[in-house]
Amino acid sequence: MITTIIWWLFWGAFGLILYTYIGFPALVALRGLIAPRRVKRGDDKPSVSIIIAAYNEAEVITKKLNNLLRLDYPRQQLEIIVASDGSDDGTNDLVLQVKAPEVRLLALPRQGKNHTVNAAVASARGDILVFSDADSMLASDALRHLVAPFADPEVGGVGGDYRHANNGVEAVGERTYWNYDRILKELQSRAGSVTSVSGALYAIRRPLYTPLPSGVTDDFYTAAQVVAAHQRMILELRARAFGPVAESPQAEFNRKVRIIARGLRGVWLSRRLLNPFEYGFFSLQLLSHKVLRRVMILPLIILFFAAPALWQLGWIYQLAAIGQFLLHGLAAIGFWLYKLGAHPPKLLRLPFFFDMVNAAALIAIVRVLKGERRDIWATPRSTLEAAALLEQGEYASD
Repeated sequence: MITTIIWWLFWGAFGLILYTYIGFPALVALRGLIAPRRVKRGDDKPSVSIIIAAYNEAEVITKKLNNLLRLDYPRQQLEIIVASDGSDDGTNDLVLQVKAPEVRLLALPRQGKNHTVNAAVASARGDILVFSDADSMLASDALRHLVAPFADPEVGGVGGDYRHANNGVEAVGERTYWNYDRILKELQSRAGSVTSVSGALYAIRRPLYTPLPSGVTDDFYTAAQVVAAHQRMILELRARAFGPVAESPQAEFNRKVRIIARGLRGVWLSRRLLNPFEYGFFSLQLLSHKVLRRVMILPLIILFFAAPALWQLGWIYQLAAIGQFLLHGLAAIGFWLYKLGAHPPKLLRLPFFFDMVNAAALIAIVRVLKGERRDIWATPRSTLEAAALLEQGEYASD
């Protein structure tokens, strides 16, 4: 009886993992091939408000503003709002020193990113709202490409293509993750709408903006509201943004915990999108990409214990057990080398990153179930690296 239960747990967990990482992307790709949805692009230059929510970004804010002021876009159609979330490191003074009529400082008390973004949107004048992180630098033609799809009346939002400026060894795991995510988003966009965009660069039509609640990721929640309004949220690969990876594995781990926890809350608040009778294939995308992938740690744990327990039943369970011990063993060695300050080889970095993301997911799930929430935090990711590489024209090919 116990062996039968473990057998069912093993194959249930294995099926979920196989579907989430292989079956679902294949299904999205197949749909894009069978029923692709083209996007009409135009040359119109609508009025644009670029919103930057900033907390203590003195290290990068001047570079960021200079980067935006060099964009290939009519200046009379451009508004740049720096919404300062209680910055006390001189960020506000640096913004005021940029003598450009397009740039406006919105100095606010410390209240968290989402409330800061809501305040900035309320004061914005552009027909298109563009959101970008303070440490992300845009290619000179990024804005032009970002707004071009709005010529299509079915398009309500557009996400840019986020690329890592850091080509160092620490970036391999995160770049690999983003490469996979980019391919998946491209397939989703071809078939209809993406389930999320990168906060480094995305845009929506102003009437579609819904004030952000606390405890959610702004990029996912905003993208979800576009689809909720029955308009498309697409990916535009020619609208490129460049930014740094986390400065350390610990910083990246903390960021992943926060993003996954806030992402799960965002899905819960947007749960009507899981209704396939109203939102069709997108509901399956949302369930697969934003729920199943974030809870993969649970079937992975089941598989980890079930495979050795079924060892006597045959080679497939023995192979599953050995494969898992090898994967997690390599990840553990990679973690140990990071703790020693060494740079693990690629063979170790990818398993380490995989385990790190899933460990972060486990903590995030526990926090969500306990009702814990962090609405205000300080980012550890600010660096001048993206700006320097962009100015030199040295972009990561990823």
